[in-house]
Amino acid sequence: MIRKKSRREESLDHAELARVLPAPGDPHLSLDRHLLLEEHLMNEIQRTAPAPAPSRRPARRVLLIGVPVIAAALAGAFVFTALTNSGGSGTTAATPPPVEAPVVRIEPGSTAQLASTVEHIAAAASARKTPEPGPGQYIYIKSEVSYLSVSHTDADDSKTLVEPLHIREVWNSSDGKQGWLDEPGYKPKGGVTLDNDVESSLNAPSYDYLKTLPTDPDVLLKKIYKETKGQGNSPDQEAFAIVGDLLGEELAPAKLNAALYRAAAKIPGVVVVDHAKDAAGREGIALAHVDQKSGDRTEWIFDRKTYAYLGSRGVQVKQADGVKPGTVIESTAVLERAVVDAQKQRPGAQGTGA
Repeated sequence: MIRKKSRREESLDHAELARVLPAPGDPHLSLDRHLLLEEHLMNEIQRTAPAPAPSRRPARRVLLIGVPVIAAALAGAFVFTALTNSGGSGTTAATPPPVEAPVVRIEPGSTAQLASTVEHIAAAASARKTPEPGPGQYIYIKSEVSYLSVSHTDADDSKTLVEPLHIREVWNSSDGKQGWLDEPGYKPKGGVTLDNDVESSLNAPSYDYLKTLPTDPDVLLKKIYKETKGQGNSPDQEAFAIVGDLLGEELAPAKLNAALYRAAAKIPGVVVVDHAKDAAGREGIALAHVDQKSGDRTEWIFDRKTYAYLGSRGVQVKQADGVKPGTVIESTAVLERAVVDAQKQRPGAQGTGA
């Protein structure tokens, strides 16, 4: 009698499968393939989700863990080909592969020279001539940046990867309603619009809004704490982060700049670091604050002689999320800050440098 097997019974046992099938290949993918797949999966998610309003400043980067091998196996060679051939109008050119994060010696911070250092920085900011955008003009800021890409991967949990240093250019109208962002390799080819109808605030500032802020450091700091309540890892960390955002990709009146520095000096935990380098390799003195939850220290770097703001750096000072102390997880350098007559126009005959 021939006995029919049910569907459940039709499967071969492990020993017989091993005998009749060829040996399986190694499913492990290289780190580059992991990252390519990760980008592809994120693009697919974003393609099906409603597009959010573009950020007016770089988002604080979230730590990304390596893509599981099982997901990588599902994608196969097709994903790799599709990603490496991506590009063209309206698309993001192939993103440069991340590089291993640099590691630096952690220099201790101190409050001994905090008051005098901040006064030097604030006095220089007050004396510095800052261009004011007129009707129809745009604030232009060009930076060199690198942000955290992957804290660690399944393949190698000892490596932290960051984006290669690259150029980021931003244009914003004084009311914050129109803007443009160009970041080749990380945004669609040609750039993306920053146009929005969001009301200006500390979290979405415009030049016109910044002009309305108080220049008394105590009043200003109280407002910062009030408007950022419940955000970030702690009230002190969020207050420091918000001031840092205003220093990077914004243009603020000179008196407000000075007030921001004096207000920041009143935030508990702020210290002076004698030596720090921005993304362009320029060395200076820094005001810094440690995020006690994530274990990284944000440093605002200033020229040692002129006290002009140069850029920022994020250095891991405590082991967290697989990131080792001394790892530079973020680095920026402001290369140009100017007022120009049109969106996408770069400083030149008609632009006034800051």
